[in-house]
Amino acid sequence: MSFVTRGFSGRKREADPRLPPGQTLVQDWPVLSAGPTPRVDNDDWEFTIRDETGTDHRWSWDELLALGVEDVTVDIHCVTHWSKLDMAWRGVSLDKVFENVESEHEYVMAHSYGGYTTNVPLEDLLDGKAWIATEAEGEPLDPEHGGPARLLVPHLYFWKSAKWVRGLTMMPDNDPGFWEQYGYHLYGDPWKEERYW
Repeated sequence: MSFVTRGFSGRKREADPRLPPGQTLVQDWPVLSAGPTPRVDNDDWEFTIRDETGTDHRWSWDELLALGVEDVTVDIHCVTHWSKLDMAWRGVSLDKVFENVESEHEYVMAHSYGGYTTNVPLEDLLDGKAWIATEAEGEPLDPEHGGPARLLVPHLYFWKSAKWVRGLTMMPDNDPGFWEQYGYHLYGDPWKEERYW
């Protein structure tokens, strides 16, 4: 497995109340990836939610955008100790995606093109907490940053905001995803420094 790290430069801002413990403020946007970068054309992209009955709820690129795109400005925090504040995004709220999906399960596994997975409690994706992001800082997401679409769950460490997202599978239990199997925390709250188990 190869790891790619590019663009990390910043300084500590312990006095800024928006920085969680142990984080460094950056102005750029570092690129961190495990493995090769998938290249997915918008025409071939599809998003799927599989519920506990095995039913797949599917959206093409155009169908997803038709649910309603919104602008959000959020802070993001990477487990590798950098934070970027007031970052502008565009995307579709997971609230809109789940409007016609019923499930009794309390957890999801996010799946990405390229095979990456990460687990997230369903309640952390709803009530205005998460989006399928298609743009960042006024531009379409490039592949290195997870384009054409990535999960955006800004209140958790950024590894939970799965790049190249292609779907969610409902789960009854909080089974670990890719990084969680390697010792990353199951939840990942940056304010509690939940970096590792």
